[in-house]
Amino acid sequence: MLPKVSIVMGSVSDLKIMEGAALFLDEMEVCFEINALSAHRTPKQAMEYANSLENRGVKVVIAGAGGAAHLPGIIAAMTPLPVIGVPVKSSNSIDGWDSILSILQMPAGIPVATVALDGARNAGILAVQILALSDGALMEKLKTFKANLSKKVIDANEELKNVKYKMKIN
Repeated sequence: MLPKVSIVMGSVSDLKIMEGAALFLDEMEVCFEINALSAHRTPKQAMEYANSLENRGVKVVIAGAGGAAHLPGIIAAMTPLPVIGVPVKSSNSIDGWDSILSILQMPAGIPVATVALDGARNAGILAVQILALSDGALMEKLKTFKANLSKKVIDANEELKNVKYKMKIN
């Protein structure tokens, strides 16, 4: 079975963040691969990886990186596939802003969809939304997921009715 999504991160220390995407892909039963590559420490391997994606059946890439965060951009430069960037607040980060801006501010012609700082779960959701455009069964799973999000908020509101405060009027 071939991976539909490739998750790549700048360092295995990013796994604690990137596993949010992996867990969602598991939940949706989407095959994926996960690797660590560095745009700075392993540039040759990162380029080889990016050039191999399309031929290996990958449809969407989720790329997370901290600090200067060049990994999503170099992958986007080397493949026609959609790349979703996850800025990671790392140990060498400037409160995450360096990662956010490095991924967000791509030059014209090299887009990288960018989610929130440490937002790998949303990257997984976006990857599934892209895949679901051509996969009816996956679209139904996604619709169920979205309906359950709504139900959680409605249920929480019902529970709030039972919370008592001296000045609460609803």
